[in-house]
Amino acid sequence: MGVGRRRWLASERIAFRVLEERGFRILETHRKLVLDGVEVGEVDALAEGPDGERYVVEVKAGRLDVHGVRQVYTAAVLEDAKPLVVAKGFADDAAKKLAESLGVEVIELEDVFLVDSEELEEIVHGAVVEGVAEALSLVLNPPRVPPEELDRLKAVASSRNILEAAKRLGVKPGELRETVKLLKSASSIARRGGWRGVTLTAQLVLAGLRMRAALDALYDASEKLSRTNP
Repeated sequence: MGVGRRRWLASERIAFRVLEERGFRILETHRKLVLDGVEVGEVDALAEGPDGERYVVEVKAGRLDVHGVRQVYTAAVLEDAKPLVVAKGFADDAAKKLAESLGVEVIELEDVFLVDSEELEEIVHGAVVEGVAEALSLVLNPPRVPPEELDRLKAVASSRNILEAAKRLGVKPGELRETVKLLKSASSIARRGGWRGVTLTAQLVLAGLRMRAALDALYDASEKLSRTNP
């Protein structure tokens, strides 16, 4: 799904939530408009207002222009309902004047509200996708870890902080510098997530190493079996 599509869907969810907080009840979303048996369009939602009236609702991720005013007014006439738009405001004075003359109700949302919410959702979505992809990469393709680092890696993976890890190993915290450096070079999860990111990276690397060892053992067993039974 493209960024624009995700942004519009985020705006729609925000708009519906705002309407519900104002006493509206969403009756139907993405309703098809039909005229004499022919589909002529679609509205974002039908809603029942706190006054008991039915509303045709259009959501605009940006500002409402003259075309948008005409569009929702026409849809409202077809549905025998009141026209309502949720947007960031009007594109210009012409749109505002037309909305007033046609009786189109407009709920204006602060720019910062919609933009921050949309951008936050995109950031979270991107971060989740990136984090999952990186975690899978660590498990499927773990970095090569020197044998002498394995015990330190295990201590880091199971410790709440570097002091606890050092205590388990009986070393000074500074002696774990190379282990932490190894993990940070392997993943941005360790670089950005503080100690929690370091421990999570260690856990993922260990899981990957265990899986690699299991696959190697399975391959060796298969090779031995094929030599035994040519």
